[in-house]
Amino acid sequence: MTVVRRLARPMLAGIFVKTGIDQIRHAGDLAPSAEPLAGAVSGPLHLPNDPVLIVRLNGLAMAGAGVLFALGRAPRVSAAVLAATSAPVAYLSHPFWAEKDREVRKEVMGDFLKDVALLGAALLAAVDTAGKPGLAWRSGRAARDASRVAKHAVREVERAASLAAREAGHVADSGRKDLQLAAARLT
Repeated sequence: MTVVRRLARPMLAGIFVKTGIDQIRHAGDLAPSAEPLAGAVSGPLHLPNDPVLIVRLNGLAMAGAGVLFALGRAPRVSAAVLAATSAPVAYLSHPFWAEKDREVRKEVMGDFLKDVALLGAALLAAVDTAGKPGLAWRSGRAARDASRVAKHAVREVERAASLAAREAGHVADSGRKDLQLAAARLT
C-alpha cells in the first residue's frame, strides 16, 4: 500500500465512522426524515418497517465499513458500502430544494454538496485497484490464457493422433508383410 493510500484512507473514513456512530446514537431524532426510505427498503430487505431500525442499521454499516476502509481491509468493498450508505444520508439530511429561505437553502445546499463530494470520494475508492489489475482485466487475461492453452492442447492431440495413425499404418504394413512371409513358408 502506498503512503498516500495509507494516509488518505483513514482521513476519508473518519467522517463516515463519525456519521455512522451519530446515526446509531441518535436514530430516534433521524427516523422521521427516514420514514419514506424505511418504507421503500424494508420490503426488499425483509426488515420490519421501522425507521429507527433502518437508521441504526445504516449507521452500523457505515461505521463498520469506515473502520474497515481506514484499516485497509477489503478497501474496495468497504468503500462501496460507504457509498451505498452515504447516498441516502445526503438525500435525506440536506433537502435544500424544500427550503424557502434563501440563506438557509444556501447553507443546506453546501452541506448537501459536501455529502455528495464524500459520496464521490467513496465511489472513486471503490474502483481504486491500488495499481493492480482490476477484476475485468484479470478475468479477460484468464480467458485469453485458457484459450491459448486449449489451442495448444488441441494441436498436441492432433499431432499425437497423426503420429498414432502413421504408426498404426506402419504396424499394419509390417503385419501384412509378416503374414505374407508366413504364408510363403507354409507353401
